Parts: sequence; C-alpha cells; structure tokens
Amino acid sequence: MKNQVLVIAPHLDDEILGCGGTIARYVDHGDEVHILVITYGDPEIYPPEEELQTRQELKAAHEILGVSSVQFLDFLAPKLDTFPGYKLADAISGVIRSLQPNILYLPHRGDIHADHRIVYQAGMVAARPINACSVRQIFCYETLSETEWASPFGDEAFIPTVFVDITNCLERKLKAMACYQSQLKEAPHPRSLQAIANLAQLRGSTVSLPAAEAFILVRDIH
Repeated sequence: MKNQVLVIAPHLDDEILGCGGTIARYVDHGDEVHILVITYGDPEIYPPEEELQTRQELKAAHEILGVSSVQFLDFLAPKLDTFPGYKLADAISGVIRSLQPNILYLPHRGDIHADHRIVYQAGMVAARPINACSVRQIFCYETLSETEWASPFGDEAFIPTVFVDITNCLERKLKAMACYQSQLKEAPHPRSLQAIANLAQLRGSTVSLPAAEAFILVRDIH
C-alpha cells in the first residue's frame, strides 16, 4: 500500500536538509510525500521579497524531488514562542486530518532554534494516537546548523536510531538544496553543499553505506 508521508518543516529548506534524500527515496518507491511549512518570515525582520524568493526556490527544489504537495501555515518566524501552543497544534492537526499521513517527520526537539523545539512539541500533540489518528510512525530528523549546535547533554543530543540509505538519492538532495540559493553558505559553513554531502557520508559510514540520512524513531505502531 502506498505510504502517505508528511514532513513538517519549521522553516523553508529544513525539509531538504533533514529529509531530502529520504523524500526522493519515498517518491522512487511510489509513495506520496507532503510538506508542511510552519512559518513565514516576520516582515519586521525579513523583507517580503526575500520570502517570496525563498518560496520560489522551494518550488524548484520540490519539483526535483517529486513532492506531492506543500502547505504553509504562515506563523511568524522567529516568533513561534509568542503564539499559544494549542493554536499551532490545532493547525497541524487539521493538516493531518486532511492528508491522513501514516508517516510523520518532525524536527529534533533538542535543536538550538526555539522554533524547532516548539514545532516538535506541537507535532507530537497533533499526532497523539487518539481519535483515529492516521499517524503510525514518527521520526525526528537532524537539521544542519541547528541540531549539532544544541547543548551537549543527553536529553538534547541527537542520537539516531534509524539510518536510511540515500546512496542513489544524494545527488538529487544536493541538487534540490542548490535551488535554495538564498539559504546556502560557503564551506565550511554547515549549510554548504559540501557539509551536507559530508554528513550523508558520515551517517552512511556508521552503517557501512556510501550515504545515509539519520533519524530518531519516536513512535512505531504496528
């Protein structure tokens, strides 16, 4: 049976950084992948023309990977902590009810960016295994320049338990990320194409693969 996969991205490009290769792999297997982008750059901080450019970059990146759909909730970034948590959880719940995903990807709760932590918590609330919720598996992904900069304590650290072979999808992930010209940096910055490829090779070497993406399994209902 075809999987319905929902990847929740606090900000534009998080979905490619954390899951780009895995998204391509799902699509190759005939599954549908949907993206939910939580935030819109606060106009007091980010010029609207920059936000428009980034959304155009997102469209190009998603075409490369074969994403089925994208939705935007347009909560202000970086101000998620100014909104009642239930409003974000309710908005995510609405998307889950509409799309009926059986697989959900969330940012890691230990990320240094507060928006990521808040989205993780709201996503967990929205995907509670009650009221016939469709979600059967929940994974957390790592986001370069957010996950590795978290506090070095056990309850903050990203300790992967699932490794997905993206050997045949790494080039598409890099090509998709290259669409995000407004977000890319020069090496050795963690948001450079070189760093993204290096992380994939490191995660792959952990399990004797040329390239992999790593995740934390949060829930798996059979």
